[in-house]
Amino acid sequence: MKAVAHDTSFGPGLAYSVLAALSFGLSGTLATPLMAAGWSPAAVVVVRVLIGGVALALPAAFALRGRWHLLREEAALVASYGVVCIGFTQFAYFSAVTHMEVGIALLIEYAAPVVVLGWLWLRDGQRPSRTTALGALIAVAGLVLVLDLFSGASVSLPGLAWGFGAMLGCAVYFVLSARPAALPGVVLASGGMLLGGALLGLAGLAGLVPLHAGAGSVAFRGVAVAAWLVLLAIGVVTCGLAYLFGILGSRRLGSRLASFVALLEVVVALAMARLLLGQAVGPVQLVGGLGILAGVVLVRLGEPARRPEPLADVDQLVHV
Repeated sequence: MKAVAHDTSFGPGLAYSVLAALSFGLSGTLATPLMAAGWSPAAVVVVRVLIGGVALALPAAFALRGRWHLLREEAALVASYGVVCIGFTQFAYFSAVTHMEVGIALLIEYAAPVVVLGWLWLRDGQRPSRTTALGALIAVAGLVLVLDLFSGASVSLPGLAWGFGAMLGCAVYFVLSARPAALPGVVLASGGMLLGGALLGLAGLAGLVPLHAGAGSVAFRGVAVAAWLVLLAIGVVTCGLAYLFGILGSRRLGSRLASFVALLEVVVALAMARLLLGQAVGPVQLVGGLGILAGVVLVRLGEPARRPEPLADVDQLVHV
């Protein structure tokens, strides 16, 4: 069929990536009351990922429109996405937080944009400009402030190892999400989540991670909400839509810029925790949030012009 130009415009890509950050950023706030009610983190993640995959299954089937051969042709991409980006990354993160504080584990994982910069430099010779490098430094400094790591946090070697594993998995997520492919983004998201969720479930059954449910209701600032309703929101909004928007944004912005826009997730998480859980946000964290925003802007200004890339056919333009 006739080739069409890949949509690399900044506006749509930024909108999708910001929506992904908003969706991902809500996950921690919704999951916290569940874990306080006795749900293990791994159980929340398994349910979240599987619900997200099932929620996108029907749209994925519609996007394929009978072109099931695309699944065979892109089986390696779907498997890599499910195993590395979802299964391994989630497993590594939860293994890290069993050995160190959450803030340190998040900082290591969210250093993934720097890994993406280095990978693109080594693989494609895309040396970051001075503006991009400055933006990266400011964004990482802002992340340190947002996570409030100056309060005496402790680390451990096993925790560091798992944290770096999660960071590499997160970097692979951005690289694979931005990869031009004939496979519609919704199919990649759904297939990857179903595979990753199944692997995490098997890890739980094997005793590698604690997997147990808790109470049937949770509380948000004193208001009781059914646990199944919270799990549904976590699965559909903070997983299904979040991963889908992340793929759509990365394919338009490229892995480098999309990975830095994703740092806004931490800022969103703070805002949602304040709104739904009543958790205080200090002035240092606010300054850190502004630093992340400034870093993202500088990375954008330092981005090289990207040439349009061909897609497989007209249907791909609609169902990317």
